[in-house]
Amino acid sequence: MIAADTNLLVRILVDDPGQPEQVAIARTLASEAKQIFVAQIVIVELVWVLQAAYKLDKLTIVHLLEHLLHNSAFVLQAEDHFLTALTLFKKQACDFSDCLIATESQAANCTLITFDKKLSRLSGVKLAEHDA
Repeated sequence: MIAADTNLLVRILVDDPGQPEQVAIARTLASEAKQIFVAQIVIVELVWVLQAAYKLDKLTIVHLLEHLLHNSAFVLQAEDHFLTALTLFKKQACDFSDCLIATESQAANCTLITFDKKLSRLSGVKLAEHDA
C-alpha cells in the first residue's frame, strides 16, 4: 500500500488534459500498489482543488467522494467519520471541510463553536454569540 498526497490523488481521479504524463504516472502507481491510503487532510484538499481549480459542481464532487468510499483500492483514514461528513455535505450547504470538522468535533464529544451561520445549523454546532 502507498499513501497519496493531494496532487497524486487528483491525477488518479481527474483526467487532466494539461497533465497527461502525470495522470499516466499516477494511475500506473495506483494500479501497481493495489491500495492507496488517503488521509483526511488530503480529502479536504482534494475537494478544494476540485472546486477551485477544476470548477467541478457539488454533485460531481460527491460522486468522486463516493467513488473513494466504495472503491476497495482506497483506504480512507477514519472512514466512518468520512462517511458521516459526506452524508452531511450531501444534505447541507456547508463546505465538506466544515462537515468533517463538525463530525470530528462530535466524535471527540465536543460542541463546535463557530461564527459561520451555515455551519451552526448542523447538529452539535453552536453559533458563537456573546451572552447578553
